[in-house]
Amino acid sequence: MTNTKWAIDPVHSSVDFSIKHMMIANVKGTFNKFDAVIEANPADLTSANIEFSVDLASIDTRNEDRDNHLRSADFFDVENHPSMTFKATKIVSNGDNEYDLTGDLTLHGVTKSETFTVTYEGSGKDPWGNEKAGFTVEGAVKRSDYGLTWNSALETGGVLVGDKVKISLDVQAAKA
Repeated sequence: MTNTKWAIDPVHSSVDFSIKHMMIANVKGTFNKFDAVIEANPADLTSANIEFSVDLASIDTRNEDRDNHLRSADFFDVENHPSMTFKATKIVSNGDNEYDLTGDLTLHGVTKSETFTVTYEGSGKDPWGNEKAGFTVEGAVKRSDYGLTWNSALETGGVLVGDKVKISLDVQAAKA
């Protein structure tokens, strides 16, 4: 099968993250606006063209003050860096519908190569006859690698915000 175009279904997809808070718990959040260009054979992603973008202003951690702080120059600086992008450069099959997806992640004006694990969850037709495919994506990045270094020391030792950010995507795409 050859690569075909797919459009992300934002109603059935999510871009989520978690990060340590006070070195004792995880804070979770999501981005509500994102888009992708996908040209792929879902059953064999090794030759896929994948580009993904996230509107950083759409961050939602269920706390407006924290979200506004994350949008500020202390963190994402959305006024100057409104989006995070990812462009695949290499996709390697690990068997059993799992892949290592490597690409250029650009965040806060810095581009670095990152690798994520992708699982093809399957495909099928929805009740209206549209072909859909599902994927999960898991990985982690160090925020300090992208110049996101704001923090606050805790009087008990340690820091307020962890450096490792776990990223999780659930993607449903519709054949275009």
